[in-house]
Amino acid sequence: MAPDPEADYWVVEDVAAYLGVAVRTVYTYRLRGQKGEPGGLPAEDRMFGRSPAWRPATITGWKRPDSSTGRGRPPRRSTTESA
Repeated sequence: MAPDPEADYWVVEDVAAYLGVAVRTVYTYRLRGQKGEPGGLPAEDRMFGRSPAWRPATITGWKRPDSSTGRGRPPRRSTTESA
């Protein structure tokens, strides 16, 4: 279910639903942002206890990392070689 764009804040689960990723991925993006790495989430707008929260506009205005950055597992090689 999509998060409410009129809500005051989105928690991690809302951000994950908006981005279409796992909750753990949001935490990874957040950690990258804290380290100043490219593709990291912007700093949270508020903390509710130990839970980060962002205004919807903060997330909708954020440029998501490009999935074609070259990271991840390399493509599988063919077991047959062409002559």
